[in-house]
Amino acid sequence: MKKKDLTIFEGQQIRRVWDGENELWYFSVVDVVGALTGSTIPKRYWSDLKNKLQQEGNQTYEKIVRLKMMAVDGKIRETDCFSTEDLLRIIQSIPSPKAEPFKLWLAKVGYERLEETADPELSINRALRTYVQKGYSDSWINQRLKSIEIRKDLTDEWKNRGIKNDLEFAILTDEITKAWSDRGIKDYKKLKDLQKESLRDNMTNLELVLNMLAETATTEISKKQKPIGLEKNKIVARKGGFVAKKARMVIEKETGEKVISSKNHKSLVSVKKRLLK
Repeated sequence: MKKKDLTIFEGQQIRRVWDGENELWYFSVVDVVGALTGSTIPKRYWSDLKNKLQQEGNQTYEKIVRLKMMAVDGKIRETDCFSTEDLLRIIQSIPSPKAEPFKLWLAKVGYERLEETADPELSINRALRTYVQKGYSDSWINQRLKSIEIRKDLTDEWKNRGIKNDLEFAILTDEITKAWSDRGIKDYKKLKDLQKESLRDNMTNLELVLNMLAETATTEISKKQKPIGLEKNKIVARKGGFVAKKARMVIEKETGEKVISSKNHKSLVSVKKRLLK
């Protein structure tokens, strides 16, 4: 299911599509070219640039996705699109004084992440401020910040085991989630009525704790068993997730209530406000 949208850069509309299956925004390349170059014929500009990329064997050319979008005349037509990451690469090939402002506009969060790589404390402080502003409880924030540290340990371990790209990280994360919650990430997000929002940011305290247990167990098992490659790491991911599943089942048996909840952050904040009245 794809959600269509428009966004504005310096007064110019840029079409985009949210791909719920891959959890990515895709942007119309022609619209971006028009915004950056001011060309009256951005299609021609993009056609020439695309041919150049193809002739040079540029890998970004292979990442073009054709998606249906509404044209100026109101008709739906397929147009070339790029994900945010690939769009950042392509605009390097477009000489424009607007290129830098556009990159900042498009990837503000990405730039913050680069800064946080040099100074991890920035990441923690920024996350803390954001969660406080959004109304999360102190106990939840403490757990969430700890979960970020645990996740970093896990991804570092995966890199040591030959896992390099985002797709493989996503596959392994899905394996862990299915193992402990009996739901893949997409189904879990659908249960909580989420689209591009973070699943972890919408977990209850108990869900977050069990997810942390699953990821910690996966990290420790991986360090002992030293799997190499995606398939062997998937086996370990399921083992780590199953550790948390056993804990979840005990909790559900003792409380008589399901751990996996449809509650998201908005609903939890709403309940908190009613209780404070």
